[in-house]
Amino acid sequence: MTTFNGSAMQLAASRLAVLLAPLTLFMLAGTATAAAADAPASAQWREQTLKFTYDGITTLYTCDGLEDKVRAILLEFGARKDLKVRATGCDRGMNLPSHFAWVEARYNALVPGEGTIKGQWSAVEIAPNRPFFMGAGECELIEQMRDALSKGFTLRNMQYRTSCTPHQISVGGFAVTAEVLKADSHAE
Repeated sequence: MTTFNGSAMQLAASRLAVLLAPLTLFMLAGTATAAAADAPASAQWREQTLKFTYDGITTLYTCDGLEDKVRAILLEFGARKDLKVRATGCDRGMNLPSHFAWVEARYNALVPGEGTIKGQWSAVEIAPNRPFFMGAGECELIEQMRDALSKGFTLRNMQYRTSCTPHQISVGGFAVTAEVLKADSHAE
């Protein structure tokens, strides 16, 4: 068995401190950067337009149902509450579930800038049952909204996965996660 005297222990401790110092500084810098990135940001509203054609094989919507679903998704991503969504051309009529519809939405999304709105980075997740209004059969809709969501909002760390199989509903068919610049709840 090896024994250490006091000076050998002090020498080992000082060598360990020298080795760990750069790691400690790196960790502290990362924490400061993360805290600065999460601090409230000055932002402003920018009008956005979303246009896409819903072409559903597995999940059918009425025009009203499609409007409601798109509205809920846009609100989840931080669109201002005065957004307008319109679905037209439902191939089986307004009140019958259809395979096809044109969707247009006009909404305001927060962008960084010299504005008077306080923005905050918020985690968003869209997946089956997350949030509660998303069902397992929404894969085709999420797949077709990809450009609108990725280009119409200020995002970071976005992960967008869809694996839609026609005529099949899969519990793991889609998942979208991101940090979204949203207005402070008092700023709307």
